[in-house]
Amino acid sequence: MSTVIRVENLSKKYTLHHERQERYTALRDVIMDKVRGVGRTLLSPFGIGVSTNAGPADEDFWALRDVSFDIRQGDRVGIIGRNGAGKSTLLKILSRITDPSDGEVKIKGRVASLLEVGTGFHPELTGRENIFLNGAILGMSRVEIVRKFDEIVEFAEVERFLDTPVKRYSSGMYVRLAFAVAAHLEPEILVVDEVLAVGDAQFQKKCLGKMEDVGREGRTVIFVSHNMDAVKHLCSKAMVLSSGRIVGAGDVEEQVSLYLRSDETKKIGCENSKRFGGGITLRRFEFTPSPVTSHAALEFVLELHSTKSVRIDALTILVYSSLGARVAVLDLRHPQGGYGINSEGTLLLAGNITSLPLVDGTYNVGLYVDSGELRDNFYDLIELSVVGCPPNNGIAPYPASARGYLDLDFTFEPAVKEGI
Repeated sequence: MSTVIRVENLSKKYTLHHERQERYTALRDVIMDKVRGVGRTLLSPFGIGVSTNAGPADEDFWALRDVSFDIRQGDRVGIIGRNGAGKSTLLKILSRITDPSDGEVKIKGRVASLLEVGTGFHPELTGRENIFLNGAILGMSRVEIVRKFDEIVEFAEVERFLDTPVKRYSSGMYVRLAFAVAAHLEPEILVVDEVLAVGDAQFQKKCLGKMEDVGREGRTVIFVSHNMDAVKHLCSKAMVLSSGRIVGAGDVEEQVSLYLRSDETKKIGCENSKRFGGGITLRRFEFTPSPVTSHAALEFVLELHSTKSVRIDALTILVYSSLGARVAVLDLRHPQGGYGINSEGTLLLAGNITSLPLVDGTYNVGLYVDSGELRDNFYDLIELSVVGCPPNNGIAPYPASARGYLDLDFTFEPAVKEGI
């Protein structure tokens, strides 16, 4: 098979602007600033030797650094790594959405990308019109698009809303149609990000099946996911990204094991707060006790800080297995509709789980945050370690790997009848 993607010494740099924090300004402050300005001008009309407040500080951030790899036709490649590893930046460059700062990317064939809800769709156009628009962007003729049209609509399950502007679609409908268009218009290379997490379980299974079909047809699939079960099921190869660099590449089983063994910070506290964006920073996130015994009570504390006034409409704790399968959520939405945080304010939530029925093992815990400007899943923030209860019936339990995720309470009474 020929090489369809060649990446050589790829780097991407962003410049971060750190504005000085401004306090509340009253009318008297404005007047005094004007007076001081006049005074500075009189004292030094040419501005020489006058000290002024420094402007915003700039900081270079390398999202990718010296990344090189080849992908051959028909490869199904999983790209894995923790939040901030550079996965989304790499996909945007491969999809020609953004340009690299350095290095070279050579791509042979048409690329269809599904990176986030609404990518490539015009919100004012209907579902029908967007299907034809996306096909045209991919370089397909109208005849080719018409030939695939019914198949796309059937897969997306949006026939009733086909002539409705997509801005009125739910996120699930948006993703179903976007994936159907990307997968059915016969691109040589299909790029799919974690966006499939928006869909329901049945649709995710349907998408994975379609991506398998695409791979079997000799086309190339690049798949980013935090669900290691899905990566292992779909992909034959994988790359592990960490801090913008490739730290492993090759057999998918080996790379998933490498990723799961990686020793990264798993505790959020004052010394290692996590900046989410939109002015929001996670300052504290912890479970106690740790480790916790299966079926025991567990307390949690969550603290968010905001540099500006925001309203958090949704806040959810997400619990994942070590392979990335979601096993539980704690829905922390406010019953009155949202949490308002003032500028430089803090939201502190403390609660408890009365009984934790998880099988012993290590679980990854993340958050979903929706504040309007910020709407995202944040994975692998902390770890939750669970140890098994001592057996109360004298029978040693099956190994954790054979028991699923839940340790259910149950009772039974055997009734053995004598034979003849």
